[in-house]
Amino acid sequence: MSSPEPVFDAVIHAPQRLQICAMLARGGEVEFGVLREGLDVSDATLSKHLRTLTDAGYVDLRRVKRTQGQARTWVSLTPAGLQALRGHFAFLQSIAP
Repeated sequence: MSSPEPVFDAVIHAPQRLQICAMLARGGEVEFGVLREGLDVSDATLSKHLRTLTDAGYVDLRRVKRTQGQARTWVSLTPAGLQALRGHFAFLQSIAP
């Protein structure tokens, strides 16, 4: 795999969105509650960040209804999101001393 092009990404750069993407980059899906607890944020704050990432095409959300009618939301990083994250990390490394 070739090195990613160093590109600053304002969407990913926000600290909590960077943390979300880093957590998701490990692969697979992560449940909404796990992300919320990992970031120590409210549902509303996490939802706002996920909407920004979804609108950019960086994450996918999958809602699964449970037997009692409640839904769980699973979040995953898209290929475009992974590419953007790698490019952003490359950019940060390129400006580090």
